[in-house]
Amino acid sequence: MRNMNDERKETYGKKKVFETALILTLIILIVFMMANVSRIQGTARVVNYAGIVRGATQRLVKLEISNMENPELEQYLDEILAGLKDGSSNLNLVRLDDKDYQEKLTTLSNYWKELKDEIEDVREYGAERTDIIAMSEEYFRLADDTVSAAEMYSQKNASKVRIIEIFLVIVILALIIFMLKEVSEAIYLARVNSSLNQKAFIDLHTGLPNKSRCEEILTKKTFLTVPTACIMYDMNGLKKINDTFGHVAGDAVIKNFANIIRKNIPEQQFVGRYGGDEFVAVITDTTDQDVLQIIAKIKLAVEEFNSYGGKISGTGIALCFACGYAISTDYSECTMQTILDKADHNMYLNKKEMLQER
Repeated sequence: MRNMNDERKETYGKKKVFETALILTLIILIVFMMANVSRIQGTARVVNYAGIVRGATQRLVKLEISNMENPELEQYLDEILAGLKDGSSNLNLVRLDDKDYQEKLTTLSNYWKELKDEIEDVREYGAERTDIIAMSEEYFRLADDTVSAAEMYSQKNASKVRIIEIFLVIVILALIIFMLKEVSEAIYLARVNSSLNQKAFIDLHTGLPNKSRCEEILTKKTFLTVPTACIMYDMNGLKKINDTFGHVAGDAVIKNFANIIRKNIPEQQFVGRYGGDEFVAVITDTTDQDVLQIIAKIKLAVEEFNSYGGKISGTGIALCFACGYAISTDYSECTMQTILDKADHNMYLNKKEMLQER
């Protein structure tokens, strides 16, 4: 059977293939769009010049009938017709690869040659002795047919562009949806990972940072630059409670004490469960007096808890703890490890004194 990593890799691979396919499709559509837009622009000039052919020829015929020869205009029409057929860099004309248009343009070009011969007859014999009027009318009709064919070709390209636009919108929307989905999944995974990371460093029983998180903070090798204190707490008699009343009672002792120290130490300061019955607090930007006030406040809170029915139900056992602290201002070039070791030592001294007093 495939494991979860294989399934994730396969899913990721499919997503990348889909994303790549969308991007390639988008690129191809854009290329087609640009090509068709360029073709439409070229077609527009062809339609324009095809219309010029009709108007300029009509003017030429009128001039010839009036005995006003204009060989320059005739030469200009030759140039336009040649450009319409094969393209022209001078006139910025492109060749339209449309069968119907090319056939009509060929017919027009051939008839233009006949019309030019008739114009020569007009110059030699006069308009009255030629068929210039009838031939020009036929020529104008052929010119209109050529213009219509060019316009139809332009409309075909415009329709293609519209279809490409629709596909472009669909592909772009698909990409946006895909990316939004990817972002959504990334945010979800980031939250899941963040939650998992938090859980990895949280003691589930007390809700406080666990030993791994405590060690991450307490084992830093950098020298402390801000006055920092470390307070170690150790529950007294926890083993006896577990042996006598069971681990449920012992767990209640731990949880109640964890709640007390967390509530009575400023929220921005670190409090964690360092071991089974040990807790640690790291107080930054502090003084000896501040630390002693925190310790006194917690002692008072424990006394109040014991006095107002806070003893472990059915056992008559009160909360009891030993503590010790150390502050970085008492040492030069001090690290967290330094004050941790000293706080731990002072906590055991306090525990020893409490045992001697019993």
